[in-house]
Amino acid sequence: MLHLLKIDLKKLTSYRTFWVVCGLYFLTIGFSTASGMEFLKWLASTFDKFGSSLNIDRIPLYHFPDVWLNLVWWSGFFKVLLGIMVVISITNEYTYRTLRQNVIDGLSRWEFLFSKILTNLVLSLISVVLIFIIALVTGFIYTPEINWNYVFTDLEFYPAYLLEIFTFLSYALMLGIFVQRSGLTIILLLLSFMLEAIIKANIDDYVPWLIPYFPMESISALVPIPFYRYAFQEIQDYIDPVAVAIAIVWMILFNWISYLKLKRSDL
Repeated sequence: MLHLLKIDLKKLTSYRTFWVVCGLYFLTIGFSTASGMEFLKWLASTFDKFGSSLNIDRIPLYHFPDVWLNLVWWSGFFKVLLGIMVVISITNEYTYRTLRQNVIDGLSRWEFLFSKILTNLVLSLISVVLIFIIALVTGFIYTPEINWNYVFTDLEFYPAYLLEIFTFLSYALMLGIFVQRSGLTIILLLLSFMLEAIIKANIDDYVPWLIPYFPMESISALVPIPFYRYAFQEIQDYIDPVAVAIAIVWMILFNWISYLKLKRSDL
């Protein structure tokens, strides 16, 4: 297993694009999540100029335990960058014929795919660890009074976030294997949410029960939107086991379809 992971990581780290995209991803997450409090301060000063007041302490975006769900939900928007990295990785295998060379050198098609799956898992784990560290640091900085009973509450959203990222990367991998051209695959990846939204809007009046089973919908449903609570509305403060089950099924399907495509392809 580690041998397969090393093979794929060695190829990935030789691409300059890998470092650029991954660096952009982690910098974007770090900056966007950690700068939210500065935005609130700017908003409060703007209210003051118009004779109103905004107490930012009443919007505990970075207070324990709210910070865990807030940051992990916001970070989900940037998984597309990791998906692009996965697309570039798999399409380069076809462009530079490294997939064919790996098979000639004795690597089975399943082992090749498994190396990509392992890399997706590593990228997902790194993303989760990064968000955890950012949330922990900002929570300690901005929480007015630390109550250890709440510091590590709501951490169950992080395994859900891991599943969200890994399932989406599995989808990106499948697209790359089918299309085999990085530009077109990236366009399809970026359009996936919009195309699914159009389909959902057209069937909402007829079969609304079907919508939670759509792939992008099921991935997004793993981590619920947290910000309604600041408008005094109830939110889903737990992980829906049905959403988890649906996402797992899609994740397995994405990787299984990728294997079937690889198995039947003429390399």
